Amino acid sequence: MARRIDVTGAGGVRLAAWEFADPPKRDPDGADPAFAEAFPPGPAPGGPGVLLLHGLMGRASHWAATARRLAERHRAVALDQRGHGQSEKPPQAAYTREAYVEDAEAALEQLGLAPALLIGHAMGALTAWQLAAKRPDLVRGLVICDMRASALGAASQREWADWFRSWPLPFATLADVRKWFGEDDPWVERPNPARGAFYAEVMHECADGWRPVFDPELMLASRETWVHDAHWEELAQVRCPALVVRGLDGELGRAEAQEMVRVLPHGEYAEVADVGHLVHYDRPDAWRTAIDPFVDRVLTG
Repeated sequence: MARRIDVTGAGGVRLAAWEFADPPKRDPDGADPAFAEAFPPGPAPGGPGVLLLHGLMGRASHWAATARRLAERHRAVALDQRGHGQSEKPPQAAYTREAYVEDAEAALEQLGLAPALLIGHAMGALTAWQLAAKRPDLVRGLVICDMRASALGAASQREWADWFRSWPLPFATLADVRKWFGEDDPWVERPNPARGAFYAEVMHECADGWRPVFDPELMLASRETWVHDAHWEELAQVRCPALVVRGLDGELGRAEAQEMVRVLPHGEYAEVADVGHLVHYDRPDAWRTAIDPFVDRVLTG
């Protein structure tokens, strides 16, 4: 089950937040042994809040497995960020770092999640640590997944623009989406069905075929606001516990990840083997093993 909650972000942009939880129906009399065996006594969902922030081109549903696991003991909400998923995509809206951070700030306050654990992937991780630096009162901990703190530069932005132009839009079927992003995309080093499934989730059916739910130009505009700058200073301003997670074949190298841990006042490090950039989506069990001890400590400590 996924429950949608509308949030008003910066500049009045409407954002879709999602609770991915399916709480069991309680046995009011306590007389059903089968129920008692299936759902033994334990902490009820609730307690400290968790906000999950996807990366560029992602959507809240990419966090479904993680959110459902967290929802067993905590209130876990994933946000479709502006320009993504089912949130508004007004072309005239600001797609700046400040707007993304203010959106996450609004979500925490309007949903009553603070002080929350923020879990972010890629661009969502940058949003998370920038918000933690800006509003330490709202954030009790951070999980930073495969996001670099160094500047990526103009060449990187040009490569992304070229990549978007290479997409064979529209796709005739979702199977074509999965195959292209999982096998045929020139950015794919080896076949990866999980990558194909990841991009299939951000497509919708149009009159002429399957197209992304986002505008690629808005994605480039969003990326333009952070690729030219380094973000070490904001990282150093994060006062809460923070876990830096990288996939061994991802975009965040080990040396940079360990330097991020050093710069963070309360930084920790974890890595997941045999996975690339989509750590939480590609290998969800290994991802949970990497983050669970930190998450439990932050949320119950």
